[in-house]
Amino acid sequence: MNLLKPLLYFSLFRYPLTEEEIFDFSETKSKDQVKKELDRLVEDKVIFNIDGFYLCEKDESLIKRRLSGNKMAKDINKKADKVSKFISKFPYVEGVGISGSLSKGYYDKDGDIDFFIITAPNRLWVARTFLILYKKLFLLNSKKYFCVNYFISSNSLEIDEKNRFTATELVTLMPMYGNGSFHDFYKQNTWVNSFLPNKSISEGLVNMITVEKPLFTRLTENILNTKMGEKLDQLFLKITYKKWKMKFSDLEERQFNVALKSTKNISKHHPLNFQRKVIERLNVKYDEYRENHNIHLEKEHA
Repeated sequence: MNLLKPLLYFSLFRYPLTEEEIFDFSETKSKDQVKKELDRLVEDKVIFNIDGFYLCEKDESLIKRRLSGNKMAKDINKKADKVSKFISKFPYVEGVGISGSLSKGYYDKDGDIDFFIITAPNRLWVARTFLILYKKLFLLNSKKYFCVNYFISSNSLEIDEKNRFTATELVTLMPMYGNGSFHDFYKQNTWVNSFLPNKSISEGLVNMITVEKPLFTRLTENILNTKMGEKLDQLFLKITYKKWKMKFSDLEERQFNVALKSTKNISKHHPLNFQRKVIERLNVKYDEYRENHNIHLEKEHA
């Protein structure tokens, strides 16, 4: 019954799935087996099939919501591509990918565009600071189309948190622009296969484009490829960490170190700790299905 896991996971986002998508996000090896299990679950009224979409609730409005969001995602893709290319031209940016709901083909009027950024070693905080300053000065701190909340250095590409949430984010990540860093990123995160063996974590590399850095960027990097650049990187890390510790003092240490991880090689700005909340809500769903349908699903961990 692990076939229920992808359905329950995406139901948290009110997003019904097709049979093909359920296979992609499941551990079941056979598509025929997926079909048989889905038919049985529908027959037992554990799940519902409406117009080829599988849902945990019999609610047609969820399908309309999904289709509307799919259309809006296609409409916003050109904007997302343009911003991705722009970010890739900043100093020390080695790779730009799109994550979040847009990477799953969904966007709505309340959404934003989330970017996953790979930087050069020892200059993550320089790269991040340049991008944040641009957002504050030229976009008036709006994150609508410029949500740069996850940075990772190309010399430390393995994701520490290994769970269903991070695995789903990795296999749906859309690499847009960059050098070879994304190839290395996927090589160092093959652990994803233990969660989602049917979904290739590197299929998006086919469409990734390499961008030549503009002259201003190259000159900036030449100036900062010195001890001054290294000290500046350490300073930006120290300032940001201190600011976040004060601003989010209500977070306990363990939560802070996951949601607002601030190390030499990683910068995350997820103060709501969305990852933990999703896993907790998913486990509540598992409990409900155990109580209501006598179906036992192994709990997830954050």
